[in-house]
Amino acid sequence: MNRHDPEGAIAESAKAYSNWGRWSADDVLGTLNFLDEAKRREGAALVRRGASFSLSQSFDMDGPQNGWRRRTNPVHTMLDTGTDAVLGHQGFPHGIGGADDVISMPLQCSTQWDGLGHIFDHGMAWNGRPAEHVVTSAGDLVTGVEHMAPYVAGRGVLLDVGRFAGGGTGELPDGFAITEEQLTATAQAQGVTVGRGDIVVVRTGQLTRVRRDGWGEYAGGPAPGLSFTTAGWLHRTEIAAIATDTWGFEVRPNEFEASFQPLHQVVIPNMGLLVGELWDPDALAEDCARDGVYEFWLTAAPLPITGAVGSPVNPIAVK
Repeated sequence: MNRHDPEGAIAESAKAYSNWGRWSADDVLGTLNFLDEAKRREGAALVRRGASFSLSQSFDMDGPQNGWRRRTNPVHTMLDTGTDAVLGHQGFPHGIGGADDVISMPLQCSTQWDGLGHIFDHGMAWNGRPAEHVVTSAGDLVTGVEHMAPYVAGRGVLLDVGRFAGGGTGELPDGFAITEEQLTATAQAQGVTVGRGDIVVVRTGQLTRVRRDGWGEYAGGPAPGLSFTTAGWLHRTEIAAIATDTWGFEVRPNEFEASFQPLHQVVIPNMGLLVGELWDPDALAEDCARDGVYEFWLTAAPLPITGAVGSPVNPIAVK
């Protein structure tokens, strides 16, 4: 990998790991095609204890967003309250009252999926479509995240790289580039396999650290994450999706000079990979470390927001 030539490396990987046309010219699901009915049955069979874990961060005004890329934390506003009910402002009969609320937020401000219309490569969107024909001011007209809503449920696998490569701290330092070898070694140490149709959750420990020390630059700043060199592993394993406890999935600063999210540029528009960010696997990771079981049933459906290029999600892992 020539760190001085991001253009060349991206072009080479995009060509080598492209899934364009693999599931027809009309495909809108990308690697979710690997997550079929048999894989869902396999995932459902993993439920033994019935213990469940939310892998979502909070959606509130105390979140990590600092305005970078114009992303803000959620703004939650009450429309009707208990005060309105008690003071008789609602006008309902026989003593009934209620509360209503509204939230305003960027769709990728907390735990979320990147839709296939989120990233382009030289003006091309997923499956070789011109980006200007896919995402307009009306939204993603072709690969809107609503198409994925019925399908994101199956076998989940936690790769706790923070615990197994963090030198005893359970936390990888910012700028730590996770390699294919470290992903494979973590899976082997945990006694788990990764393969076709899996939803992989990678814990780096960065979220653990910022919860202790403060948000800092968690949203958009330096972070541990996947190395650009993992593109081949992501393609070869035929996983359905991958998510991390970091803002950007891949290592930051990025590994090339003068580059911005080069792995995104390969895996989303070319590979069609579903990518999740800002997930919270900490409670699940503690349970996995106790019982030694790192596979589970995982359901993580995006909200069916028509034309959206990303979606909030509350992933639920059940063991």
